[in-house]
Amino acid sequence: MKISETYSHLNGLEFLLVHRPSLWDEIKKVISMVDAGKCRTKISEEKTMRGKVLYSPVDMNKAFNSMFRRASWEESRVVYWVTKSEKLIRKTLALSPDEQKQEIIAAGQTPIYSYNQTDFVKERVAVEVQFGKYAFIAYDLFVKHLAFYVGDHIDVGIEILPTKFLQSRMSSGVAYYEGEFYNVIRQGRGVPAVPLVLIGIEP
Repeated sequence: MKISETYSHLNGLEFLLVHRPSLWDEIKKVISMVDAGKCRTKISEEKTMRGKVLYSPVDMNKAFNSMFRRASWEESRVVYWVTKSEKLIRKTLALSPDEQKQEIIAAGQTPIYSYNQTDFVKERVAVEVQFGKYAFIAYDLFVKHLAFYVGDHIDVGIEILPTKFLQSRMSSGVAYYEGEFYNVIRQGRGVPAVPLVLIGIEP
């Protein structure tokens, strides 16, 4: 695979180039080591593409997972407690999970266990490789990366997406770089409030 497009949101790429240049090189190397040809294994059953050999999201995810794990990128999970009270949520946002739970109980409310999980984290950089539907990308960009950043677990989030060129050779409904790039730009310069790097990849 190769990087075809990149977009730096809130100086996400600039942060990497200055503070984590070796990680940026590592990410580029992982992408280059994924053999796109070996992932072209899905026989389409869709009416408009019946019988065509497509790139398999499952196989691409497996390939990226293998390469990132080999480079010692680890899964990470941020746990927190929520409740229906806006005042309580604002009060407990910056507390540890145990303190959040205690505060919510002390206020007579029911604490609800919740968490955000990201696939690859290393040296306060989070990477999500996404070959899923549109809703998954929005969750990554506007919830997951933001939650890790606000919780002071990462300094920048990276989203790896297929370009339209690659997406057109996959099953229908898969999100693509150009569309999600548009969605980020449309929100304005400060939204989401987390430094990001969008990466568009293709064979």
